[in-house]
Amino acid sequence: MQTYKIGKTSEDDYIKVFDGIERKTLVYGDNTLLTEFKLEKGKILPAHSHPEEQTGYLVSGHIILIINGERHDIKPGDSWVIPGNSEHGAETIEDSVAVEIFSPVREDYIPE
Repeated sequence: MQTYKIGKTSEDDYIKVFDGIERKTLVYGDNTLLTEFKLEKGKILPAHSHPEEQTGYLVSGHIILIINGERHDIKPGDSWVIPGNSEHGAETIEDSVAVEIFSPVREDYIPE
């Protein structure tokens, strides 16, 4: 028997990451975790790294994604993959929404 999960839309359960930056784990399985980020205009996601690979898609807005010191102009419809342990961060040019998948699952993003 296959096990599956369904995530339903809700404005609940967003977690403040930094001032003007929130995230919500939408759904996760054994190997991947799907997260939505809301980023306010003018905010900065500081450079950081983690062992999980990160694949993203910009739903709306405009950001500058910085990966290993290289700047990338990201607009709606653009996507990216950041290898595990790569330093990355972002500058938010407009209010933005991004959806990202982490593999393997980020244990620290699993809701309590």
